[in-house]
Amino acid sequence: MSESPRVLSPPPPPGPPRPPDLRQRHGVETPEHVELQFELAGVGSRAAAALLDTFLLGVFQMLCWLLLGLLVDLQSAAGNWAFAILFLVFVFTFLFIYYALFEGLNSGRTPGKMALGIRVVMDSGRPVTLSAAVVRNLLRLIDFWFPLAPLVPGMLFVFLTKSNKRLGDLAAGTVVVRDRPTEWALAVVSSPSVLQPGLPGGTPPVEEIEIGPPELSDDEFRLLDRFLARMNDLTPTVQVRMLVELARRFETRLPRRSADPQEYLVAVFAEEQLRRRSRFATRAGAGPGGAGRTTVTAERFLARKRDAWEQFRGVATRIERAGVGALPPAEIPAFAARYREVAADLARARTYGVDPQIIEYLERLVSAGHNALYRARGRNRPPLGRYLLGEFPGAVVASWRYVLVAFVLFTVPAAVGYVMLRERPELTEEIVPPTMVSRAEQAAERQARGEGYAQSPDEELPVIASLIITNNILVCFWAFTGGLLAGLFTLWSLVFNGLSLGMGFGVFANHHAAGYLGTFVVGHGVLELTAIFISGGAGFRLARALIAPGDRTRKDALVLEGMIAVRMIGAVICLLGLAGTIEGLLSASDAPAGAKFLVGGLSTVLLGLYFGNGWRYLRSLRPAEAGVASLPGPA
Repeated sequence: MSESPRVLSPPPPPGPPRPPDLRQRHGVETPEHVELQFELAGVGSRAAAALLDTFLLGVFQMLCWLLLGLLVDLQSAAGNWAFAILFLVFVFTFLFIYYALFEGLNSGRTPGKMALGIRVVMDSGRPVTLSAAVVRNLLRLIDFWFPLAPLVPGMLFVFLTKSNKRLGDLAAGTVVVRDRPTEWALAVVSSPSVLQPGLPGGTPPVEEIEIGPPELSDDEFRLLDRFLARMNDLTPTVQVRMLVELARRFETRLPRRSADPQEYLVAVFAEEQLRRRSRFATRAGAGPGGAGRTTVTAERFLARKRDAWEQFRGVATRIERAGVGALPPAEIPAFAARYREVAADLARARTYGVDPQIIEYLERLVSAGHNALYRARGRNRPPLGRYLLGEFPGAVVASWRYVLVAFVLFTVPAAVGYVMLRERPELTEEIVPPTMVSRAEQAAERQARGEGYAQSPDEELPVIASLIITNNILVCFWAFTGGLLAGLFTLWSLVFNGLSLGMGFGVFANHHAAGYLGTFVVGHGVLELTAIFISGGAGFRLARALIAPGDRTRKDALVLEGMIAVRMIGAVICLLGLAGTIEGLLSASDAPAGAKFLVGGLSTVLLGLYFGNGWRYLRSLRPAEAGVASLPGPA
């Protein structure tokens, strides 16, 4: 028997009960009151993406070092400057710049996430903002808190939280979801158009089909559907026997147009599908297990809406990457109207009980339109100067109470450490590092030779500056991220560093060299210590959101306080960059003490001007514009 080509693509028949769907999902309600479901990314895919990103960063850094070695003599002054700059860039690129920029500017996807098919989105389902990407990646350090078990804190929170969030996601209000494929045309999830028997050129629009109501019962339609789907799996003998039996069953009501039973049954099925989509099809299928897995109403609904959905998909796909700004202004209202119509269609499709793949297609369609209409892209971003000179210091001024607490927790232990060693010098050998004791003992001799504390050759100063900047920023980041541990690590960091500084001055004072150490510290110390206090204040903001969120939910409080804290860290980075430069190029040089004290005084004036400008920035904002930057501190 020759096998004629099939013109149908019936859905597969219902098989044995499916195992339960264990995938975790994150539900989002759009402003149109339509729920979207995002599948959450698991630990495995996120860890694989992180490993791939780490590998790519390592390859990039290796290539840059090789190129630097070929182009520049690393023993020269130019080589030292190039090394210092690349070291700074690589350290912070590896820690968070790479991740923050890719996620904030590439729709939540680093190259590793793109390869694994996952992305970062806001809790609302909208594309992740650059600010949120910075917050979640600044707090990446907390995942490495356990030296012997890095990544354990992050993995524990992914396992234990409802939406698979690590601490950075909690503070940023983000979630990592599986990214749906770029190609998501309806043809992939829906059977192709069916040719009506006896009508050349294919099926006319559903509204034009008037061939009468359905002829087969729902049970008969399901039976024919299942047989045609599995026919090729049967042995030739069973296949022929079933074809003949089914043809005899239906030919008493539906006259045969072909002697070939297979061709006849295919034509019967095609015509029955058309009848069920026509305006005369008033019967409904028998629930989710009904004919073709959808009801008769759903069949008509899909046929009527298909073309409109595909047209909207074409536009949504084009603007999903570029934003609504890619559309001419006159077309934006029409796109918004079509988006609302598709969102309503998604709700109707769920009501009608259509195929789950069609539901997924419509969710993808609504998600694309939702992201395009509500995304931040396309709005004018404030100029960089507004962040550096306005929002960053403004956030510090608005958080002055937190910063004051950090100041007290640092300076009181510093005073205790200084007084303790001045009163009991015998404790020095027990609690002070030997390196510090050795430097204090050699201070008089070095001072007599005209050498300053930590003085180094001029050609090494750029490298020293880069190392100092890196160390200081990491210390401040630890104080900041410690806020997510209820402020305990922030508290410990401030007390420990304050006590260490006080004991250091106590040791030098016992060797009559406190001024010698002070000459080294004064140039950069004002900026560096202020940055530490601000970092501690930012950490306490996070801690307060966890411990005492007030009338807000803990989740909302953490996100809001995180946005303020990250602006404070912006000020910290500015101050530490300047302080590290002064420390590496001036404090560690053989410059005269007068120059170092002058720079220290100028730093104090600079701080006053900087935060004064932040205060004026807050005063200039209307309450509606001030947003998180003008939130008051705790009462």
